[in-house]
Amino acid sequence: MLKPLVSIVIPCYNDARFIEQSVTSALKQTYQNTEVIVVDDGSNAETKAILKKLEPKLTKLVTQENRGQSTARNAGILVASGSYILTLDSDDYFELSFCEKAIDLFFRENETKIVSCYANLLLEDGSSRLYKPKGGAINEFLYANRALGTAMFRKEDWSTCGGYDEAMRCGFEDWEFFIRLLKDGGNSAIINESLYNYRKRNDSTTSKANRVKYEILNYIYNKHKDLFKNDFEKFVKHLLTLVEKEEKEKNDNLNRTEFRLGYLLLRPLRFIKQIFS
Repeated sequence: MLKPLVSIVIPCYNDARFIEQSVTSALKQTYQNTEVIVVDDGSNAETKAILKKLEPKLTKLVTQENRGQSTARNAGILVASGSYILTLDSDDYFELSFCEKAIDLFFRENETKIVSCYANLLLEDGSSRLYKPKGGAINEFLYANRALGTAMFRKEDWSTCGGYDEAMRCGFEDWEFFIRLLKDGGNSAIINESLYNYRKRNDSTTSKANRVKYEILNYIYNKHKDLFKNDFEKFVKHLLTLVEKEEKEKNDNLNRTEFRLGYLLLRPLRFIKQIFS
């Protein structure tokens, strides 16, 4: 039986330091029928030099002006020949058996639309920790991304749901894409092994997204308001849980020793200001 072609799509923006390791992890997959497509999303000269060196090893190198990760992923998938797509961020890398185990899951579980795995989070201080996404169906994905942003799915499903939302340039675009991918049925399956290495960088897209997360959540909630209306009671509970969590974090910060010490040090200055105001 001929194994289906898997197209591994790697958007790259100014990642000269890590792109070669990322590409190598794609090229050396134990699964035998793959192609590797890199999309240069308007990178700097240093990164372009690395990509030029890697180009002979690639199936395709797509070059565009900087338009964001969603557009870069769509551009790569558009020219992909595979019936299965695996997205990969240019600063991360897969263990070599991921494709083989992911395709096996697709063939064993008919309802599967997305396959990801456990991830080894590589922190900037040199430490690491294990992250275990839970997967699931649309009712779970409405409230959190339960798969890795770098995941495998069918190209047909990508086309049917409209691809990545190119208006989303600040983050969470993978989660929103998965909502559309699953809203008409199917689920996300998780390989219970750490087969992905994810660099948690302070300047990552995810870190930047968390700074404007309420704007992005507002966009997602309104875009999919019919889904949230149909799950209204759970949606309200979810929002109240978010508020409760934020208040707890705020109170915890107020009670931190550093805050209390700062308050005591500034108290005399406030007193003097009141006298002279």
